[in-house]
Amino acid sequence: MDVFSRTFLPAAAEAGVAIATVSRHMPIFRRCVEPDDATVLVTRCSNPDRPMSGEFLLLLTYRRLVITQETRVLHRLRLHLNANLRHLSEVTWNPDLRQSAVEVAATAVDGVRERFRVRVGEPDRVWHFDALLQHVFRERRPSLPIAA
Repeated sequence: MDVFSRTFLPAAAEAGVAIATVSRHMPIFRRCVEPDDATVLVTRCSNPDRPMSGEFLLLLTYRRLVITQETRVLHRLRLHLNANLRHLSEVTWNPDLRQSAVEVAATAVDGVRERFRVRVGEPDRVWHFDALLQHVFRERRPSLPIAA
């Protein structure tokens, strides 16, 4: 079993994502993520800019951010975002304890600003989510070369 498979299912279970949902989205994730890339986070999210666009499933690994979309009416799946973390800029997140949610935003390589809202259920989970994002985007970010 590869690293992605070993880490994906526990991350999905931790976020409370149903196995049926995971199974539907897995073929898309498999095409986007390398087998040796570890999963950090799998969670449902919504797009606050387009509330009627359906549900999204966010996958964060140490190398990629992949977001799939499932339409409301026909439940069709499509890839919404597949980005290498190095190609994302202005990555921000705002924990909201009152609503037990975190809003995540990033600018993709094509210049489109993506925004997603993740409801985490309990206020304690907000800080866990914040720590995961901090670990991936601030602590593990490769340092830029120093100009001579």
